[in-house]
Amino acid sequence: MSSSENSWSRPYYRSGGGDAFLFYVVYGPTPKDFSISRSKYRFDGLPGGLEVGFYGPASDPEVVAEFRSGYLWDEFRRADATLADEVENQSECLVIRGSISDPPDLNYLRNVIGFITWCLESGGIAVFDPQMFKWWTSSEWMEWIFEPAAAVPRHHIMILTSEDENGTEWFHTRGMRKFGRPDLSVHRVSVDLSDAVIDLLKRFIEFEAFGGVIDEGQEIKMRSLPPGMICKHAGSLDDPDFNNVHVEIE
Repeated sequence: MSSSENSWSRPYYRSGGGDAFLFYVVYGPTPKDFSISRSKYRFDGLPGGLEVGFYGPASDPEVVAEFRSGYLWDEFRRADATLADEVENQSECLVIRGSISDPPDLNYLRNVIGFITWCLESGGIAVFDPQMFKWWTSSEWMEWIFEPAAAVPRHHIMILTSEDENGTEWFHTRGMRKFGRPDLSVHRVSVDLSDAVIDLLKRFIEFEAFGGVIDEGQEIKMRSLPPGMICKHAGSLDDPDFNNVHVEIE
């Protein structure tokens, strides 16, 4: 594999933005032969700071069951009952979890994507991504995560909406911690501004994922949004809405 051809750069990178945190669960039989094609999977090793745990009947079986309950599991079952049944019948899973210190490029993500893809092609049947509240089927993972052969940040981040006060909506992201950057939040969005706010969030997702840092008090300058909107850093890694710090756009 040519390192230059497969390097995933961060063109807006500024140091001090934060540590990237990855967390994935792959359900299915544990691979027996860890011989991974470097060229096929764009893989040159798992980055330092990540740990891979293997769980099954003889090794912490409660971990295998841990992710198969709660709201996200129920939603997954409603969306794809057949696959959920298959996942329910699995007795083994693999957990990839850990932090990468202030990464100047996205090669750590490329390597983990390659590793998970290899796991799926070696018998894995589904991937759970707790950070973006997403269960991936093998085919979805291939189409949206692996086959682009590039870092596509919007495929790794979820934009969520929920009711806010006086008929408005709250728009917020989940998953930016994968890139070592704050998630994004905009409260009290009226219907007529929804599309513009989504556009704003998509721009910031790309900017942050590719290394940019949103400064405290940064102004929002978009013709489609009212003047005077600014960015304020808030929250903590323990915030259950994000499991991350966030930028509140007020």
